[in-house]
Amino acid sequence: MTRRVAVFGLGGTIAMTADAGGGVVPALSAGQLVAAVPGLAETGITVDVVDFRRVPGASLSFADIYELASAFGEHDGFVVTQGTDTIEETAYLLDLLHARDEPVVVTGAMRNPTLAGADGPANVLAAIQTAASPVARGLGALVVFADEIHAAVRVRKTHTTSGYTFQSANGGPLGYVVEGTPRIVNRPNARLSIPPARERDQVEVAVVPMLLGDNGTVLEAVGDRVDGLVVAAFGVGHVPVAVVEVLSGLAERMPVVLASRTGAGSTLERTYAFAGSESDMLGRGLIPAGFLDPLKSRVLLRHLLSTGHDKASIAEVFRRAG
Repeated sequence: MTRRVAVFGLGGTIAMTADAGGGVVPALSAGQLVAAVPGLAETGITVDVVDFRRVPGASLSFADIYELASAFGEHDGFVVTQGTDTIEETAYLLDLLHARDEPVVVTGAMRNPTLAGADGPANVLAAIQTAASPVARGLGALVVFADEIHAAVRVRKTHTTSGYTFQSANGGPLGYVVEGTPRIVNRPNARLSIPPARERDQVEVAVVPMLLGDNGTVLEAVGDRVDGLVVAAFGVGHVPVAVVEVLSGLAERMPVVLASRTGAGSTLERTYAFAGSESDMLGRGLIPAGFLDPLKSRVLLRHLLSTGHDKASIAEVFRRAG
C-alpha cells in the first residue's frame, strides 16, 4: 500500500542559501528541499509539500506551531523541516497538541546547502521514512536527526555545530533508521497530549536560572510581568537561601515550576531538608518538573496557562508529564 506523507517547511538552516553579502538566509521552498533528496523516489512514498513558513528557527512562535498543528490533514504521517535552534521546544509543543496516532517528525540541518557535506537531504529522507512507517504510529512527535529517532519529550540540542547535536540524556533515542527502515528499540510506556480546549489566551512564562550568589533580584524584576515561572534550579531542585522568600511570594500569586538546570535526571521531592532544598520549596507551593528540563517545562506551563488550566490541574499534569 502506498503511504502518503505531508512535509511542512518552516525555514531554518536546512532551507538557507547565501545572500549578496555572503551570509545565509532562509530562501529555499519546501518543494525545493524535497526535490533535492536523493533516493526519495525509490521509497515509493507519496510526498505532499506545504511551504508553511520561511523563517529562522529562532523566530518561530507559539502561534506558528499552534497554526501548524491545526494544518495537519489526512496523511499517514507528517514531517516538519525547520531551524534547529528551537526544535527541542517546537517538537514538544507539537507532541502536546497532536493526539492522533500518525507520527509527526521534526528535522532540520546543521550544515546549510552551500556547505560540503550538508546533512539536510539525509535528514529529510530519514524523517519521511520514519513518518511513513507503521512502527512510528502512536509515538507522537519525534525528532529524526543523523539517522537517530528521538522522542520530543526527551530530546535536547547539545552542541552548537555537531551533526549529532540532538541527544536524549534521559533514556536515549527511541530507535534508528537502518538501511532506510525505522527500527524502534526503546518504546515509551505512555505519552501525554493536551489539545487546546478553548480559545488560547496570551500568556507569558519566564525561565530564570539559579546562579552562584543569586539574591533574587532577577526573580523580583520579572515577577510582576509574567503569568507563570520556571526556576532552573541547582542539581535536584535546590535554590540559594536568599531567594527562598522571593519564590514563596511568587508561588502564592502564580504557578512556579521547579526544574533542574543540569540537563539530565529528575528533580527530587523529599531527600534534602535544608532551607532552599527541593522539599522546602515544594512545601512552599512550587511544582516539581520531574524529568522535564526547564525549556520543556516552560512549553508545558505556557500551553496549560493559555488553555485555561488552574494551578491544581497544572500540578497534576506536571506530575504525569515529568
